[in-house]
Amino acid sequence: MSGGGNTAYGRKAFQRSRAHFTDRITRDGRDGWPVEAGRYRLVVSRACPWASRAVVSRRLLGLEQALPMAITDPVQDDRSWRFTLDPDGRDPVLGIRFLSEAYDRREADYPGGVSVPAIVDVPSGELVTNDYQRITLDLATEWTDLHREGAPDLYPEPLRDEIDQVMAEVYEDVNNGVYRAGFATGQEEYERAYHRLFRRLDLLTERLAGQRYLVGDTITEADIRLFTTLVRFDAVYHGHFKCNRWKLTENQVLWAYVRDLYQTPGFGDTVDFDHIKRHYYQVHTGINPTGIVPVGPDLSGWLTEHHRAELGGRPFGDGTPPGPVPEAERVPAYARP
Repeated sequence: MSGGGNTAYGRKAFQRSRAHFTDRITRDGRDGWPVEAGRYRLVVSRACPWASRAVVSRRLLGLEQALPMAITDPVQDDRSWRFTLDPDGRDPVLGIRFLSEAYDRREADYPGGVSVPAIVDVPSGELVTNDYQRITLDLATEWTDLHREGAPDLYPEPLRDEIDQVMAEVYEDVNNGVYRAGFATGQEEYERAYHRLFRRLDLLTERLAGQRYLVGDTITEADIRLFTTLVRFDAVYHGHFKCNRWKLTENQVLWAYVRDLYQTPGFGDTVDFDHIKRHYYQVHTGINPTGIVPVGPDLSGWLTEHHRAELGGRPFGDGTPPGPVPEAERVPAYARP
C-alpha cells in the first residue's frame, strides 16, 4: 500500500501501481540477494492487507527469527510509512525514521510511492523489493531451508495453476476491487467496481459452500490473500469504501470461512483491528475529511463457532500449527475481539 499522496484519495482516478523494485531473494541469489537468516528486515503495516499477507505467511512458515519484522505506525503521512511506534521514532535495526529512506538508498529521487510490504537489506540499508505479489510466493518456495519443522506447503506445486487462477480473479475483483470502489471519483466508476466485487464474492460463496479452503484441502496462498481483504470488510470496506450490498456477517458461508481462518493460528493472531480502522479512516482524508474513526463494529463474533471443520480438510496438511506469537509481535488486547 502506497505511502504517498494520501490527500488525493477519492479526488483522482484510482490506479494501483505495479511494484517498481522487483528483485527477488532466492536460494541461489541470482538477483544478488541470497536467502540468508537475519540479513533482511521485513517492513509492514498491520493496517495494510497487502503487507498482512507477508505477516501471515512469515508466521505460518516459522520465519520469525530468519526474517525479523518492523511494524510501522498505521497513520502515515505524505512522506511515507514512519517508525513512530519505536523509541525516538526510528526503527531500532535500520536506524531510519521513514521507510522512504531505504527507498532513497536504493534509488535516489525515486518518483513512485513508498509501499509495504518491503524487504530491506540490513547491511546496506537499501530496499530489496516491494513486490507484494511475489514476496509471499518466494517465502513459501525459496526460503524452505529456513522454514520451521512442520511448516505447511502454502504453494503446492501440483495445485499452482489452480491457485494462480483463483488468486488472479480474487486480486482483480476483490483485493483491488474494494479500492476501486472506495477511491472512485464518479458514479459509473464506483458502480462498475461494486458490481464486479459482489459478483466475485457470490462466486466465492458458491465455491466455499462445499469445500473448506479455496484450493485443495489445506490452507494455501490463495486463502491468505482472500483472508486479508475479508477480515477488513465490515470494519472498513462496507462503510468507508461503500461496499455495502451486505455485511460479511450477513453472508453465512464467507463469514464462517473467514472465522475459520481467523481462529487458525497464524491468521487472527496477526490482525490488529485498531491499526486497520485508524489507518483507513484517518489517512484517507479525501473520502473521510473529518478523520473520525467509527467505534464499531462489534468484534465478539470472530471467536464464535464456525462449523467449517465438518467439510473436512486439514489446515496445515501434514504439518503443524505455528507456535506462540513472539512477545514483541503480539497484537494488544484492545485491538482484538
